[in-house]
Amino acid sequence: MKDSVPTSPFLFRIIKRAMVLLVGVLLLLAAVVPAPLQNPGNLEKSPNPVKAAWFFLWIQELVSYSTKMIYIVILVGACFFLLPYLPGISEAEHAKWLPKDQQWVNIVAILTFLGILALTVIAMFFRGANWAFVSLL
Repeated sequence: MKDSVPTSPFLFRIIKRAMVLLVGVLLLLAAVVPAPLQNPGNLEKSPNPVKAAWFFLWIQELVSYSTKMIYIVILVGACFFLLPYLPGISEAEHAKWLPKDQQWVNIVAILTFLGILALTVIAMFFRGANWAFVSLL
């Protein structure tokens, strides 16, 4: 017990700061990046392209390559759901960011985040009419 730190208030302070930072970033993104919402539906004229809300754009981009790509989303979601139960994952003894004993879990999570971010940016800024790839230049 000499090397341990009580959960309250030390861990809860870290969690509270992370939550405040996340909510702040999301509010900033919601204020700066407009959702690509369209006018109310009109059966005579459909917009081109019809984009999903920004938080679903990465799935729309992935499915634009092939409809079978949705299975990758389901598989990644299942993997993240089952991550605590996979063999070889040691139980965290101390609350710290990116611990060395769980390095491969950290790498998978960061790579997944970067992949989702890249797909969202491509779908938001580099897709034009008929979902064709366009340049910003």
